[in-house]
Amino acid sequence: MNEPLSDLTVIDAEEVRAPDIPRALTAASILYEDGATQAFAEDGKTVYVENGRPTLGEWYVDAEGQFCSFWPPDYRACYELRWLVEDGRIAGLRFRRGSYSAIGRYQLPGPDNAVKE
Repeated sequence: MNEPLSDLTVIDAEEVRAPDIPRALTAASILYEDGATQAFAEDGKTVYVENGRPTLGEWYVDAEGQFCSFWPPDYRACYELRWLVEDGRIAGLRFRRGSYSAIGRYQLPGPDNAVKE
């Protein structure tokens, strides 16, 4: 699943450049290793689903070019975002903040029909 990103040439664990962050996040829904899923919409909304429970939040690229998320009422965090490349294709993203890290693989369908208010 790399059609939306087919014009990018990246290597595994390479940092996602700030201009590419929106495309990287909205290319498709993400499935994390723990079974949680997350979808990112182009309008900055996101939904994280863990154990069947959805949580609505927002995402953005900050002034320093980092991916950040906001979860009401007051949780805000920024992450280092790196590509996950498998078998020569972009397969997902690696998220890291301090000692926390997560790997998410792209899933279909994409976020256009997954992020709803």
